[in-house]
Amino acid sequence: MLNTYSREQMIEQQVRAWDVLDERVLAVFRKVPREHFVPPQHRYLAFADLEVPLPQAQHMLRPSVAGRVLQALELEGSERVLEIGSGSGFLTACMASVSAYVESIEIHPELAALSAANLASLSIGNVRVVTADAMSLESQTRYGAIAVTGSLPVEDERFQRQLDIGGRLFVVVGEPPIMSARLIRRVGQNSWTTASLFETVIDPLVNARRPEAFSF
Repeated sequence: MLNTYSREQMIEQQVRAWDVLDERVLAVFRKVPREHFVPPQHRYLAFADLEVPLPQAQHMLRPSVAGRVLQALELEGSERVLEIGSGSGFLTACMASVSAYVESIEIHPELAALSAANLASLSIGNVRVVTADAMSLESQTRYGAIAVTGSLPVEDERFQRQLDIGGRLFVVVGEPPIMSARLIRRVGQNSWTTASLFETVIDPLVNARRPEAFSF
């Protein structure tokens, strides 16, 4: 009962309060047990609106940010989804519950194993966790939606080129203290639209391209 109350408080006071108004997204947060994906030593933080520490100096996205990701992607159940950065698997599980299939790429073997185990223990079968560096992969596969859960210091078009026409990409671009969360839609074979959603700060994607050093 305590988890049920705390979860509802998280949804109403943190997620909905941060303009996540899509009832389908809020229903996902009621369905997927966030506490299951939080390391045991931090489980008391499961419903707090903060970045819960994970192994390899990584963090779970805040519930409010995860909610904005789901809302932006507008998943309807038929999409093939690509996730860059599995973490502990919470957002993976959320996307799997409202899409056809999720392929999640995680560079840290420890986190890939953790997320795969968390997902398997809940019998979430429409997910594949792959241990790899997403920045070095060359793939011709296209997806209906892509979520990049680590920030890109500078713009990089590699992920938007993996979208189906009509597909949506959530990505955070920039460096501290201000990063811009963006939604990119592929509207044609060689055309995309970009909308700025909100400002935030999240962990950078490992091996993401950095700004060129300034020199005189």
